[in-house]
Amino acid sequence: MPSKIVVGVDGSEGSDRAVAAAADVAKRDGASLILCHVVERIAAKGDMAPLRADEPEVKASIEQQAADLRAQGIDTEVRSEAIILGGPARSIADVAEEAGAELIVVGTRGHSAIGGVVLGSVTQRLLHLASCPVLCVPAPHDKA
Repeated sequence: MPSKIVVGVDGSEGSDRAVAAAADVAKRDGASLILCHVVERIAAKGDMAPLRADEPEVKASIEQQAADLRAQGIDTEVRSEAIILGGPARSIADVAEEAGAELIVVGTRGHSAIGGVVLGSVTQRLLHLASCPVLCVPAPHDKA
């Protein structure tokens, strides 16, 4: 039973599913959560702008998720990391290791295993970098 869980968040539907799954585990096991958001920056002279133009909205959404989790009685903190190169997976793995987390929870985008390898998804990379188990929360499948 994990006592500390790191959740990779980026404001996407996949990260929302990951937060919900991590909250379920945290409630069941009495674990605390660390919502880890990695801001990818563009390498440039002077001010290095975030890769995503909507970064302030994403951060506000993540802070609201943390407040909602705290209101449910789940000890939750937000960690924001900034990177220029290398993608978010290494930062998420490092935060988990530094925090002594026993579990990392991330969402997937619903790609096939081959698609994940070709696209180099954060989730796929985390599976190779993390020093603790990684729970991958899949996208829902349409029942057509």
